[in-house]
Amino acid sequence: MNDRTLRVNSWNGWDPLRHVLVGRADGTMVQAPEPAVQRDFPDDGFPLGSYGPMPAEMTAEANEQLDDFAGILQRRGIRVDRPTPLDFSQQVATPDWTQESMFGCMPPRDVLLTVGNEILEATMCYRSRWFEYLAYRPVLQQLFDADPNMRWEAAPKPRLTDASYRPGFWETYNKVPLAEKLERVRNHDLVLTEAEPLFDAADIARCGKDLFVQLSLVTNRSGYRWLKRHFPDHRVHAVTFTNTHPLHIDATWVPLRPGLVLHCGERPAEPELVKYYEINDWEVVEAVQPASWKHYQRLSFCSPWLAVNILNLDPQTVCVEETEVRLADQLVKYGFEVVPVPFRAVGPFGGGLHCATVDIERDGVLEDYFPHRYGRF
Repeated sequence: MNDRTLRVNSWNGWDPLRHVLVGRADGTMVQAPEPAVQRDFPDDGFPLGSYGPMPAEMTAEANEQLDDFAGILQRRGIRVDRPTPLDFSQQVATPDWTQESMFGCMPPRDVLLTVGNEILEATMCYRSRWFEYLAYRPVLQQLFDADPNMRWEAAPKPRLTDASYRPGFWETYNKVPLAEKLERVRNHDLVLTEAEPLFDAADIARCGKDLFVQLSLVTNRSGYRWLKRHFPDHRVHAVTFTNTHPLHIDATWVPLRPGLVLHCGERPAEPELVKYYEINDWEVVEAVQPASWKHYQRLSFCSPWLAVNILNLDPQTVCVEETEVRLADQLVKYGFEVVPVPFRAVGPFGGGLHCATVDIERDGVLEDYFPHRYGRF
């Protein structure tokens, strides 16, 4: 494809996919300690407080699956671009802090958000991920040079001083009873303060005129307010789910096409959110239980519900991790062609099929899928 044909355009997650970015596992790190996140893998050589590169054999297997996934997409006529890995083992610093390691560039969905002809770089609240946008700059520069209508935006880079985090959060949160954890999630009383806007792009579900922003461990109310002001022509909604460790909406609430959304039933949605979808003639379908992940838990911070972290190729075609046979059967009953993709080895590097990708171009235009209001929505 000649670069002059490059175009940035994506309003949702289901229109026919033409161009996508797929991450890489190269150099991924178990992050050094920092206020926003803790990694504790004592059985795998990384007890709390330690850090270092992911094992070489795991990285090689993850990259093999990522490369094979890119090949599947290319054989279907979809253009695939890849990030340029950095030396993620290096120490990084700003005038406010020093961080002993970076993270990686497998989950581009966390960093980049495409809305129409705009690609927006998210803030990132992990100090280890503050410079991660650099891995995607070569692709973004190419798009900017080729597409005169592309809008290249970056949210305000946060300072990430200690004021952005609740001191001692993890030490106390991990010990409180379940009911108290859920209450803190409902009140959004989590690790981030409201000192500055913070959000991950993967906490945003795109449905045309409506953007649903999950308040989570990586997205605060200030980040939601910034997004609401940045997209004044959209309806931007803050949402929460009953989940003790909310982290990215795309393994919890997955719009599959107009009129159908897949929901992780173990993380109940707000009744108002469900009603908003239902009065606009959407069916909310509870996903079947995922397959066992017992052989894929090494150095992984992902839940088995990564199963629903799927990628639409068009309104009738979805990519699903190959071992999630029950989920595939469920989707076939709703008329989908399911493309099975081996992807379990990628999980410890930052997520599933949706996490590993960013839409650059899909067919389609901006549409309003929710003409009827309900409650605060």
